[in-house]
Parts: sequence; structure tokens; C-alpha cells
Amino acid sequence: MKKSVLTRYRVMAYVTGVLLVLLTLGMIGKYVLDLNGAADFTRVVSIAHGWLYVVYLIFAFDLGSKAKWRVGKQIWVLLAGTIPTAAFFVERRISRELEARVAEDAPATAKA
Repeated sequence: MKKSVLTRYRVMAYVTGVLLVLLTLGMIGKYVLDLNGAADFTRVVSIAHGWLYVVYLIFAFDLGSKAKWRVGKQIWVLLAGTIPTAAFFVERRISRELEARVAEDAPATAKA
């Protein structure tokens, strides 16, 4: 497995996680605190999160298929982008697990 597969998953996990936290805060501002402008903020963030979550799904599925994960683990990683802050914890756990495998698969560099 290439390092780029893990890197693009990690980037999208963070982007998706940040947008979901912002969306949650926007919803609290809109429905609980009745803040002016929260509706527009929530609309923009929800659209961005929705589209980027699709990209996250593609990258996470690609990573899972290359890592040969079982179905349950794959579903958990895919759903992590829908639970506020879960993407951060799942990303860290997956990265720790796969960094060793990525290092093993990397071509050895010649030492002088």
C-alpha cells in the first residue's frame, strides 16, 4: 500500500471532521441560540460537508480495500464522518495501525 493512500484518507478525515464540528456548532447556533446568520452559515457548511463526505467515503473505501479490512471495520471507518469528533479518533487509530504497513511496503532506499 502506498503512503499517498493513507495520506489522502487522513486529510479527508480531518476536513470532514472539522466541517462536521462546524455544522454541529452552526445547528446549535441556529436552533438553540437563535443567532443571526447561523442559518446561512449552516447551509454553506452542510453543503460543503455533504460533498466532501462523499470524497471521504471514496478515499476511506479505497484505503479499506487496499488494507483488506473486514466489513465491520470498513463500515465503522465510513460512518466516522457522520459522528461529530469521531473522525479524529478513528483517523488516529487507523493511522497508527497502518503506518507500519506503509513503511514495510515502501521501497528500500540505497544508503551510501
